[in-house]
Amino acid sequence: MNKLGLIIAREYMSIVGRKSFILMTLGMPLLFILIMAVPIGLAYLNDKGSDTQQIAVIDETGRYAAALHSDDMYEFVAIKGDTVTNAREFYNKANGSLDAIIIIPRDVDSTGVVDIFSEGTITPALVSSVRNAISDTIETAHLTAMGISNIQEMVKKAHVDVDVRSIKWSESGDEQQSSTDAAMILGLMLSIFTYMFVLMYGAMIMNSVIEEKTNRIVEVVVSSCRPFQLMLGKIIGVGLVGLTQMLIWIVLLVVVAMVAGSTFGISNVSPDAMSPEALASAKDMGAMEAIVRETLSINYTPIIVGFILYFIGGYLLYSSLFAGLGSAVDQASDSSQFTSPVILIMLIAFYAGMACMENPSGPTAVWCSIIPFTSPVVMMIRLPFGVPFWQLALSLGLLFGTAIAITWLAARIYRRGILHYGQKASFKDLFKWMK
Repeated sequence: MNKLGLIIAREYMSIVGRKSFILMTLGMPLLFILIMAVPIGLAYLNDKGSDTQQIAVIDETGRYAAALHSDDMYEFVAIKGDTVTNAREFYNKANGSLDAIIIIPRDVDSTGVVDIFSEGTITPALVSSVRNAISDTIETAHLTAMGISNIQEMVKKAHVDVDVRSIKWSESGDEQQSSTDAAMILGLMLSIFTYMFVLMYGAMIMNSVIEEKTNRIVEVVVSSCRPFQLMLGKIIGVGLVGLTQMLIWIVLLVVVAMVAGSTFGISNVSPDAMSPEALASAKDMGAMEAIVRETLSINYTPIIVGFILYFIGGYLLYSSLFAGLGSAVDQASDSSQFTSPVILIMLIAFYAGMACMENPSGPTAVWCSIIPFTSPVVMMIRLPFGVPFWQLALSLGLLFGTAIAITWLAARIYRRGILHYGQKASFKDLFKWMK
């Protein structure tokens, strides 16, 4: 046990003591924020930086071309339908000044079909813009054709935007407003974290095993300790690194939540006593306050505990596989034949979690959250919505039981593979070593 403790301490300090660990720990939250913000910013710049496209609109009905309004992306030019006999000839005569031609046929009221011609593939933004504008205009025309006076005004007055509030009961029976969107976003983030961390730390263990085997360091190490102690020490040491990072992130999250809660607190000033500028600012603060309230309405304690437990179980399961498979190869370039099935299983778990977001209580979500190889990712989707205790107990029991069994099998591979050189191992060799 003293040797195991030395191995764990060595693996832990060799990673935590690096400057890269501190930079990664503090920079990872910023990286995730950038990952979410960069696509939005690039999409905005893509829309603003593009040239305005010239679109000719041939309206054979003479009634719907005015519904298409020009903007920064598209400039619509209405042309009488009876002046154009061939759209292709008209496009060619434009000598490249047109990007597309929209034809609104005479029977569009009954068919609901509008054609867009272009030499290139039509962009989704143009299709959406044309569809929404023409659909609304045709709907208005149909209402007017019914001959009922003020029917459009009546429809507008009858339209109501329903705000669905999510209210759940606590164990004591108290009502508490929650947010389905916030729970869905939290579940998505936790599943991504679990997938990335398990894969990242598992690959870290495999690379460490391959490096020590390539440099022949392992031959000296296993002369002083058992191979199982060496493998288990690596798994526990790197796992403690992951838990250390999570603890730091949880502390940062609590600090941010406390600051946000105090910043967007409820104001006691009456709206009648505010200036127009202060009232507008208060509305913006009220929207931010609502977002903060929805975010803080989630009970994070069981979610964080569940996240840590499933991370430990999933990490132990997959990292032991990576360690055992890494010991069977001499070079990192040869590891793909063994790691590809493991990564495929993790991808299946990730996609299963994405598929269960809309219905976290469905049969697929329940079964995938119980199966050990998919539960660390899929259960993260379900945790913010609440999971029955028996499902949690069964899922965790199967996960840790399978992880222990896989660790035992991986140790048998590790014991033989760590000193196996020269000839490339195959899956047949792995099964022989497990026996």
